[in-house]
Amino acid sequence: MPVISGADAPTFALPHVTATGLAAPSRGATETCAWRFAIAPGMPADSHAVDREEIFVVLSGSLTAIIEGEEHALSAGDALIVPAHTPFGIGNPHDEPAELVAVLPVGGRAIMPGMAPFTPPWAE
Repeated sequence: MPVISGADAPTFALPHVTATGLAAPSRGATETCAWRFAIAPGMPADSHAVDREEIFVVLSGSLTAIIEGEEHALSAGDALIVPAHTPFGIGNPHDEPAELVAVLPVGGRAIMPGMAPFTPPWAE
C-alpha cells in the first residue's frame, strides 16, 4: 500500500490554483484519484465538465460553485458532488484563499470548451 507524503507530492501551478497530486495511477492508485487544490482569492468559476462523477470537499475558506447555471455557496466541511458531463465551475470571489480535495475515478477526463477531453497532469 503506497503512502504519498504531502511533502513529496507533485504540485502543478496554474493561474489562481495550485494542485497537489495525491492519489493517481502514477502514484499507485488503480481506481480512484485524489488531489488537493489551493484556490487563490479572485479565481473565476470557469465552466467545464468531467466525464465521470467528481466529488469536492472544502477544507478551508469559502468558494462559489456554479452547476448548470445555479450558484451554490461552499464553506469548510461542505461536499459538492458533480455528475458526469455536467457543466460546472468553482471560483473564489472572496478575499481569503480556500482549499479543497477533489476525488475522481481513475481515467476521468476534463472537458473544456473547444478542446478535446484530456486527463489533467495531477490525475495521471
